[in-house]
Amino acid sequence: MQDIFVEMERLLRNGLSPSELRIEDFSEQHAGHSGNPTRKKRGTHIRIFITSPAFQGKSLLEQHRSVYQIMDPFLKEWGVHALELKTSIP
Repeated sequence: MQDIFVEMERLLRNGLSPSELRIEDFSEQHAGHSGNPTRKKRGTHIRIFITSPAFQGKSLLEQHRSVYQIMDPFLKEWGVHALELKTSIP
């Protein structure tokens, strides 16, 4: 299985052509709670900072929906439980 973060970055770059992109994993802080009962230390809680010209003219909600659309497979199939977004326009 390909590394989850490599795949996230690839899909976000292909889908939104960001000028800035940072993906952080803060899963370890949530090990053991209901969203991470197996105490996984990686890949359950993700924070994304993304700046993209694709967000131009979109509301914050629309920007977040654009990211969520790309991240959907990670939420449904890869075990991502929480996704925190910080989006902006260059």
